[in-house]
Amino acid sequence: MISRSAIGTHAARALRRRPATLVTSRGLAAPASGSFQYETGEASGVKFASRDLTGPTTTLALVAKAGTRYQPLPGLTEGLQRYAFRSTERRSALRIQRESELLGSELLAYHSRENLVVGAKFLRDDLPYFVELIAEVAQQTKYLPYTFHEEIIPLIQMAQKKYLASTKEMAINSAHGLAFHRGLGVPLFPSSSTPVSKYLDADAIADYASTVYSKPMFSVVANGAEHSELSRWVNEFFTDAPTKPSGSISEVQTKYFGGEERIAHGSGNTMVLAFPGSSTFTGGRYKPEIAVLAALLGGQTSIKWSPGFSLLSKAGDEFLGASITTSSAIYSDAGLLTITIHGSAKDVRGAASKAVQTIKTISSSVSKDDFQKAKALAKFKELEFGENVTAAFELTGAGLVQGGKAYQLDETAKAIDAVTQEQVTKAAKTLLDSKASVASVGDLYILPYAEEIGLKV
Repeated sequence: MISRSAIGTHAARALRRRPATLVTSRGLAAPASGSFQYETGEASGVKFASRDLTGPTTTLALVAKAGTRYQPLPGLTEGLQRYAFRSTERRSALRIQRESELLGSELLAYHSRENLVVGAKFLRDDLPYFVELIAEVAQQTKYLPYTFHEEIIPLIQMAQKKYLASTKEMAINSAHGLAFHRGLGVPLFPSSSTPVSKYLDADAIADYASTVYSKPMFSVVANGAEHSELSRWVNEFFTDAPTKPSGSISEVQTKYFGGEERIAHGSGNTMVLAFPGSSTFTGGRYKPEIAVLAALLGGQTSIKWSPGFSLLSKAGDEFLGASITTSSAIYSDAGLLTITIHGSAKDVRGAASKAVQTIKTISSSVSKDDFQKAKALAKFKELEFGENVTAAFELTGAGLVQGGKAYQLDETAKAIDAVTQEQVTKAAKTLLDSKASVASVGDLYILPYAEEIGLKV
């Protein structure tokens, strides 16, 4: 490996524009808390959170309230994500790329239904440089390059093609649209039928950036950084960020609707059976029993060469041509419990009917042994977020922006511990009493209607 001294004096100077005095970062062998708990604070009007996990690297992210739920025009979130790290007031895209390569770092930018995340993973000693870089990205509104049709549109079209080729992606997005209509129901990526070129240009994205890159609309989260050091650099580099949004976004309370959509597709078969679920822990509709119910239903085993304990994994033995997964998608003010079934049309049809029968069984009773296993698995999956850095800082960053509270994994694990069998059976009954959101993509001649498998839409 080439040492940094070999880069040369001039290149090394180009890598950093830091103040002369730096806080010395802790090395790998030094003590750190290792806790899942985040410390929170505010510096220069920006909410931030950190946890000082042991290790030589740091992951830093700006989490903005700018997911597809909030975009005023189709494709704006996707377009703004594509502009991340392309240029800032002080740095060209080429300079950002070369400096990041020389520092051995990884840059990242992605979006979910509620958040836009821009961040980096790097060595702990380089924290000041990357806080400054992320701050510049958040202040780039006036410096977006006007190469939209040459660079950004082709990237969006590639995402469209990938989306349209996947029956799973289409079914999941369809289920969200049925459940929530606008807002959370907006697809993660524009479909080919969306008139992207009609709504999107560099000016529209710059206007959107000036709204979502304002201090009330984003937070900064770090894993593997000392809290005091992060506070220092946020306070120094985010002073020029706008103190209020230049425009407004839609913040209507999410309402659940339900319904059914069937889409013919020749590349596979997927059905998604979706029901009202739980919000995030920092939201106002948190229901830990939904996480336990999702683990109880299951589908895919976590143990190699074993069907597992989950009820749908056992049911799946009857339909070997279908894979079944159950998950709980959590958002700030709503949630969606989804059962995704993918495979041959005949087996998907049979497995979908079996899934509904299984929910009906749970609504009557569930064995103590299965319940305890499901609760243990739900708790494990929740704590596993502590190892999934991107999920942890997105949930934490969103919690700070939307309610001023970090998503504390230790607290959610305690909430799952307190779930009872009665809560789980009641939750299953509630699913059956509610309108389902059923999306079918594939061979519609064979795939069943919701009514045929016993669901109300």
